[in-house]
Parts: sequence; structure tokens; C-alpha cells
Amino acid sequence: MRDTAAKILAVFIGLFVLYTSAAGPFESLVQRALFLGLVVTLAALMYPLAPGSRLRPVAIVLDLALVIVTWVACGYIILNYDKIMNALPWATGADVAMTVGLVLAILEMGRRVVGLIFPTLVVIGLVYALLGHYIPGLLGHSQFDPYFVTETLFLGDLGIWGSLLSIASTVIAAFVLFGAFLLHTGGGQTFMDLAMRVGGKSPGGAAKMATIASGLFGMVSGSAVANVATTGNFTIPLMKRLSYPAPFAAAVEAVASTGGQLAPPIMGAAAFVMAEILGVSYVTVMVGAILPALLFYLSVFMTVHVVSLQRNLRIVDEESIPSWPTILRWRRLLPVLAALGGLFFGILTGRSVQTAAFIGIAALLLAFIFVSIGSNRPKAMLRQMLAALDDAGRGLVIIGILLAGAQILVAMINLTGIGVTLSSLIVTLAGDSVVLVAIIVGLICIVIGMGLPTTAAYVLVAAVLAPALTGVGVTPLAAHMFVFYFATISVITPPVCVAVFVAAGIAQTNWLPAAREAVRLGAMTYVVPFMILIYPGMIGQGGALAIGEALLSGLVLVVAIPFLLAKMPMTGNRALDIAAYILAIIIALVPHPAAPVFAASILFVGWWMARKRRPSAIELTASQE
Repeated sequence: MRDTAAKILAVFIGLFVLYTSAAGPFESLVQRALFLGLVVTLAALMYPLAPGSRLRPVAIVLDLALVIVTWVACGYIILNYDKIMNALPWATGADVAMTVGLVLAILEMGRRVVGLIFPTLVVIGLVYALLGHYIPGLLGHSQFDPYFVTETLFLGDLGIWGSLLSIASTVIAAFVLFGAFLLHTGGGQTFMDLAMRVGGKSPGGAAKMATIASGLFGMVSGSAVANVATTGNFTIPLMKRLSYPAPFAAAVEAVASTGGQLAPPIMGAAAFVMAEILGVSYVTVMVGAILPALLFYLSVFMTVHVVSLQRNLRIVDEESIPSWPTILRWRRLLPVLAALGGLFFGILTGRSVQTAAFIGIAALLLAFIFVSIGSNRPKAMLRQMLAALDDAGRGLVIIGILLAGAQILVAMINLTGIGVTLSSLIVTLAGDSVVLVAIIVGLICIVIGMGLPTTAAYVLVAAVLAPALTGVGVTPLAAHMFVFYFATISVITPPVCVAVFVAAGIAQTNWLPAAREAVRLGAMTYVVPFMILIYPGMIGQGGALAIGEALLSGLVLVVAIPFLLAKMPMTGNRALDIAAYILAIIIALVPHPAAPVFAASILFVGWWMARKRRPSAIELTASQE
């Protein structure tokens, strides 16, 4: 019964998102309160307390209490939104009680959805706001009583009902629905078949297929763990069947899936959050993410290629690879092209982002119905559409709960000023050195991001650490891209590497060897953030020449880093080869227009020497070195 109720409510949430994307959202606080009430209720159904336990009857009462408290608080906001926005009321005892109840509901659902780490951080933020005035020195702040904190969190649009919940209930929700419809109407299988066709027949074909498929899925889903669970259940068993080492198979899927967080258009919802925080258009953020994401996937592809050559990994069997005519059938391609065409038409014609997503959904559904006439029964088509609505509704639970909790934390950071204080301390410690500030910020981002979903990690580091970079002259977009990349890397960085844990579970192998392979495969990801700081062209700034300079430098690193880690021979002298690779990497990171050209020249000379010495030298396996 609970599963049926969850399915009905998830479909209703999907329809709610579809309606508000088409007709426009309700009044700001009304839209956010309705959305939060719905996702908390669905979270209680999807993640019940103590299921199967003798204490379940008591747990049902607690679940109902949390849902009722949530709707009382949300209902109060819906009925009084005009008064709250215009009169700025003082908090009463009832307001404090509703705030406490709603915060507890958000934190408890957050604990069930993503674990204890994130709710604990939010609790620390709340305790610091209420008791931080007892701390002496720089880390202390003015005293705030519970009524003032309530006014900040509940009776306004800077606390729980702030910008993060706003974009979760509108823009992000619309794109999650767009992705769900795209995948459930055949786009998912099309992506998988395309990846199989493009990568399957070359050395390490299954690993390359996993890289391409995860990239395509990631552009839509934007979740590393969801990518691993979706594509990994197909690609990892395939790689193991072809005798790929299990840790390597898990690492390939984990790293490739991490790119889903970095690849436009959704970027794990971070693109919309970043645009909101920076006050820039979504297109600006999306354009800024294209080149870094491209270099990331090229580097993973290159690393997989050289490792496959060294280990003599097998290609995918010809009979398992779909033919081009099968993949490119117009009935398969039309819905995908219609969806993407409608989306970009909406964006390029100046529509709001959520309206553009609705145009993409509408075009997709029209194309899907058209190509299904005669081949699909109406009931089967309806089941696919309901499955998409259900999937979108369930996917919005984690996003809604996380961003509501993150908004509480951000509100407390802004209220106490701790973000500015920590940024000042970092700048003081680093002595205004951009390099030192960047290194310190990057390391802290990785630590903070461990165990947290990427969007939540980004929101936290953006509030606390990005100001340290802007304080030493880094542009806001570059600073936010920098902290976003390092927060993302945490999902493949030991010891808390969530994507690796999931992939290792599917591969039935120990996570530690898989994590070592993942760090090796994703080595370029640790360099890309520094390139963003060095080359403005990395994020689409500075004109065509700057973009070309950044691209050339990136391509040098895409080749040099995997070849260095794989110890690929060039000159026949290993020490000289390693020195050449390291020199090319260092020069490529020098902020001078001639540096990428010089670095590329080093690699070209090395390639020429390898070809002259032995035509196949560049493809020597590890056993031949």
C-alpha cells in the first residue's frame, strides 16, 4: 500500500512540475512551500522509519507527525505569503514551533535520504548561529535569539524559502522531468547503443563504451551515483565478461559517471544553483562548463585507451554491437532530436529555462506519439509516460530535501558571517598568493565534499570558500567553477568515494583497489580547476584566441598526463620520457600564449622519435617495456 501511495504521489509531483513549467510557477513562497510539502511527504513514503521492525507502529506515528508538521508549516506560508513578503512580521511562539518542526522534518528526511553527514553539518550551522556569541575572537559573532533566527529561516525568502529551494522547485524540477521523459521514451537505449557502436570495436572497447554511455547519460541525469547504478549494471558485467580486472571496471564506471556532474546541461543541478548564486544567466554557466567537461572526458578516454593497450584488453564482440542502421533509424532518433531541439530552441529564443525544458518535453512527447503509432499500443505508451513521471517525482526527493537543508545552512552562514571570516583567514594564511589560496581551497573542498551529494557540497563550499578566491582577484565564475570541480572530485577521492563504493559493489570487488584506479583514471580532473584559474578561455572568457589557447593547453595535458601515468615510451629512455612528459605538463600550465605551443612541440617531437625508432612504439604494452 505504501509503495502504491508513493507511486501516485511521485506521478502527482511530476504532473505538478509539468503544469508549472507550462503555465508558470505559483507565487514564489507558494510554489516553494507546495514543493517542499510534497517532497517531504514522498520522502516519508519512500524512506519509512524502521521498516519491518517491531517498532514500525511507533515509527508510523512519527512519520505521520513529521508530515503533518511539515504541511502545517507549509500551509501557514501558503495562506500568509502576502503578509510575510510585505509586512515582514515579527516571530511569535507559534512561528518558532513551526520552524523547529519543519527543520526537524527536513533534517530527518535528509538523514534517511543521504545519511547522517549532511544533516549534522546543518545542525552545526544552527547551533553556531544560536551559541556562537560565546566563542571568543574572530570566530565569534553577535547574539541571535531564537525569534530572530525564526524570522530569518521561516518568515521571509532568505531562509528555508530562499533561492535554492526556488530553483529546485522550478528550473531543476523541470530539467529532471525532461531527463526522465527522454530516458523512458527510448533515449536511454539509444545512448547505450550509440556508445557501444562508437567505442566498442577499439582496444578496451567496453571501457570506452562505459565512458561514452556515462557521459551521455550524465548530460541528462547529472548524478554520479545514479549514473553508476544505471549504466554500471550493464557496462561493469560486460567488462568483467571480457576479462577486464574488476577494480578497473569499477573505476572506469565511477570516473566516467562523475563526469555527469560536470557536463552541461544539468551538471548535477549545480548549473542552476551557480547561476542563481552568481546572478548570471544559465547559458553563461553552461558555456563555461563545456570545455572543462570536454577535456575531462577526452582524458578519461585517452587513459582508458593507453591502459587497454598495455593490458591487452579485449574489444566488444561484433555480434553484441548494434549496427549503424539500427541506431540511426528515424523512429529512434526523432524523439531524442525533438527533445534537444525543443530545449535549445526555447533557450535561444529567450524563454525562461523551465519553459525551454517544457518545450523540449512537449516536442519529445509529440515525436514519441508520432513514431509509436502503429508499433506501440496506447497502454504501453501511457505506461512509459507514467514511469517517466514516477521517476522524476522520486528523483526530486533527494534534490528538494538537500537544497532545503542546504538553504538552512547557507542562511546561517550568511547570518553569522562565518564564510567571510574563514575566507579572510585563508587569504591571510596564504599571503595573497593565488596559487596557495587555490591549493588550500581545493584541499578543503575535497574534504568537505566527502560523503555529500555534489550539489549540497557545492552550495557549502561556494558560500564558505569561493570568496577566498575572489578575494585574491579570481573572477566569480572561475572561482565557483574551481570549488565546484573540487567538490565533485570527492566522489572518486578516497577515503569517502561514494561513486567508487557503488561501482565496486556492482563489480563485486574491494573498493580500495578500485579507488586507486579511479584516481589514476581521473587524474586530469585534479588539474582542470587550476587551468580554469590560469586560462580564462577555459570558461569561454577572453575571446576566440583565449579559448584556443586554453584548448591547446588542455589537449597537451589530455595526452601527457595519461601517458606519464602509463609510462608510455617515446625515446626509448624511460627517465627521459618521464622528464619530457613532466616538462610538457609544467609548461602547459604556464600562463603565457607561447607556453601551450611549446608544450605541444615537446610531445610532437617525442611522438616523431617514437615513430622513427619503431612504428608501433607508442603502442607498446607494459610487458614490452
